[in-house]
Amino acid sequence: MMVFNPSVERILGTGALVLLGLGCIVVLWPFLSSLTWAAVLCFSTWPIYTWWERLLGGRRTPAALLMTLLVAAVVVAPFAILVATLADSVAIVAHTVNSLLERGPPTPPGWVAKIPLIGERLALYWQGLAYNAPAFLVELTKLVRPATDIAVASGAVLGVGLLELALSVFIAFFFYRYGRQMAASVRGSSERIGGPRARHLLSVVSSTVTGVVYGVIGTAIAQGLLAGLGFWIAGVPQALLLGFLTFLLSFIPAAPPLVWGSASLWLFFQGEVAWGIFVAAWGLLLVSSIDNVLRPYLLTQANSLPVLLSFFGFLGGILAFGFIGVFLGPVLLAVGYSLFLEWQAAGNRHSGAPRDQSS
Repeated sequence: MMVFNPSVERILGTGALVLLGLGCIVVLWPFLSSLTWAAVLCFSTWPIYTWWERLLGGRRTPAALLMTLLVAAVVVAPFAILVATLADSVAIVAHTVNSLLERGPPTPPGWVAKIPLIGERLALYWQGLAYNAPAFLVELTKLVRPATDIAVASGAVLGVGLLELALSVFIAFFFYRYGRQMAASVRGSSERIGGPRARHLLSVVSSTVTGVVYGVIGTAIAQGLLAGLGFWIAGVPQALLLGFLTFLLSFIPAAPPLVWGSASLWLFFQGEVAWGIFVAAWGLLLVSSIDNVLRPYLLTQANSLPVLLSFFGFLGGILAFGFIGVFLGPVLLAVGYSLFLEWQAAGNRHSGAPRDQSS
């Protein structure tokens, strides 16, 4: 009977564990973004889940089910409506294009010529297209094809993102149901790896995740919903899509006014002066005030987050994870940034200790 050297057995055992770990990573890799976002959702809404659990007499499964349905209604349902609206918008654009091809473009309104610097040239160019059908068709084709490609690609990205959001909400049910056991395992493993300091680092991660979810993502969702509501009240076309655009631009500093400001100007040009003033006031007093008041308060309550970091998290998250990266990117970067600051602060404390003693 062959007897292995203990060191060889340890090497073989370690190699087997590494291969098993790599195999698990390969299997779970397609679901990594959904799993991560489900964990973030569960963690940031855990106090609401515990309230449901107390209300239901400690029954975890019904509480987890109700919490999952609530998260689905808040997170998944609006984007499902958005995907359907985008499909309808593409159909409307196609119908409008066909109508333009049949009738030709209208003559320019009088206010076009009054635009400073470019008004007269723009009006002449517009009139040339109105009376020259072949040239109009060429120019329209240049615009329609890229716009159609962008709309189709956006619909595909949103569709895949919607499936990932739905999957993350489904996974969140199990995180709610078995959250306490999972949290205990994470704490135990972290303390074994990181020692006594692990508990403090976990609290830093906790405050950062909560701050980003409510301070960055939460305020962006609130801005998008309020903007869409204002557009709908004022009768602005495609109010839902404009509200979604406001949500996306909320991750970029001072960008949401580009949406509601443009909508206000459009209403002015349509002769709806009162509604234009309403949209401008709505955007200034409600939409933008959320970003200026609520976001700094929530982030201060948890942890400071540079604006540039949330912007890079937004763009990088989309490039890395698709649509779900809109939510996941800022959270991951913020956690990494907070841990870096904590590591830096710990290094400063250790390096400063001898100088304090010698003085």
